[in-house]
Amino acid sequence: MQDHKFILFDLDGTLTDPGLGITNSVMYALHKYGIQVSHRSDLYKFIGPPLQESFENYFGFSNEQAKEAVEYYREYYRKKGIFENSLYHGIKDLLKELQSNGKTLLLATSKPEVFARKILVHFDIAKYFSFSAGSNLDGTRTKKEEVIAYALKNCDLSNPDGAVMVGDRMHDIIGAKRNHIHSVGVLYGYGTREELEQNGAESIAETVGNLKYILQPSKKCFRNFTE
Repeated sequence: MQDHKFILFDLDGTLTDPGLGITNSVMYALHKYGIQVSHRSDLYKFIGPPLQESFENYFGFSNEQAKEAVEYYREYYRKKGIFENSLYHGIKDLLKELQSNGKTLLLATSKPEVFARKILVHFDIAKYFSFSAGSNLDGTRTKKEEVIAYALKNCDLSNPDGAVMVGDRMHDIIGAKRNHIHSVGVLYGYGTREELEQNGAESIAETVGNLKYILQPSKKCFRNFTE
């Protein structure tokens, strides 16, 4: 993979593990409709895609019901769920090293921008990012391709060859392709190798350590290198 100056990172499942907070928030919302799930892991599919889309796709909610469910979700998320979260081991060191090596780091998440920025500050990694792009609370700019386009535009990136998107779900890979930039899929998050490869990820990182080698091609690396 070529040496990219601009690196866009997804948040959930790529920089942080939000599993507990997101699933607790989804369960809180579903409880309002008398819906219970047997296993928390059944809700991991909510991590990554836009929330409204997930309520519609996975529980058959109408457009209006899904919008309402998102508001219930946020009732819990604002108070508790946002920080029921943890930074993946090695991420802070990776971000620090990339920045020190002259990379420009950008955040590109479907999570509302206001929440994403709070999370970056909470984990003391906001200082590594030149720009943070996310969705709007009114339900606009939720698709990953829109978020990536917004980030690129705000950084005056006229040459997309200089950028790469890093994420754990197919939405990250598809969003990158639609913006004509490269992509790296990570397997330590919530996506599968099949999901990432079938949607065109150009490199796959099994661990944060693998990701470090892929993003710094001056060091020897391989497409599916395993430490």
